[in-house]
Amino acid sequence: MALKIIDHGTPEYQQMVKLRDDILRKPLGLSFTPQELEREKNNMLIGAFEDEQMLGCCMLVEENPQTVRLRQMAVLNDLQGKGIGRALMNFAENLARDRGYKILSMHARKNSIGFYEKMGYKVTSDEFIEITIPHYVMEKQL
Repeated sequence: MALKIIDHGTPEYQQMVKLRDDILRKPLGLSFTPQELEREKNNMLIGAFEDEQMLGCCMLVEENPQTVRLRQMAVLNDLQGKGIGRALMNFAENLARDRGYKILSMHARKNSIGFYEKMGYKVTSDEFIEITIPHYVMEKQL
């Protein structure tokens, strides 16, 4: 499995949008707007690949010079639990650390809390609703 940074607008980016749409949005009856995708231009886009197929992805968005936020973490349904999410997280944390960030935060879906806790993240908020489902803010010092 290869982990790499993806450029916005490339065929790999289109694969990333499709994967996120299939895993994160369609099950909720939602889809991405062109404006949402346009705003991703300056984000750090990360993909996990086997040959040319994307297995999983995530992105990092700067919140401030100290903090970067993980967004849109997705792994193909039939490959969840196989270490792809963990590899993506380790890659994202190292990338954030290399770029000088001190904290990685996220809005984690309630059903994903256990995964992130195993990776050393702590819940730092009360439950809130985002994109129609319960979330929590989680953070980790890098």
